[in-house]
Amino acid sequence: MTVLKSGMRLKSAVCDTELMVIRAPAGVDAELCCGGAPMLSGAETAAAAQLDPALASGTLIGKRYVDAQERFELLCTRAGKGSLAIDGIASQIKIAKALPSSD
Repeated sequence: MTVLKSGMRLKSAVCDTELMVIRAPAGVDAELCCGGAPMLSGAETAAAAQLDPALASGTLIGKRYVDAQERFELLCTRAGKGSLAIDGIASQIKIAKALPSSD
């Protein structure tokens, strides 16, 4: 478990995915995983982790990912094969809010 902070950069241990934390509640521990393995901060290295085929739906560059309650918001800065999960629950792509029409 790691305390995620806004501005924090993370990388996957099993694929090319890289993220930046956009929003996270203060002082809340969370386990952020990609492809079934915990994400790593800057200088950390992984010990022979394998991509879980069940968690290989991929991440898309430039997309924002959120948890079900939208407490955490993550920006994908490099795409990869692994899918994201926070505390074991899959993250979803954040849906853009519609702007009011200007008639």
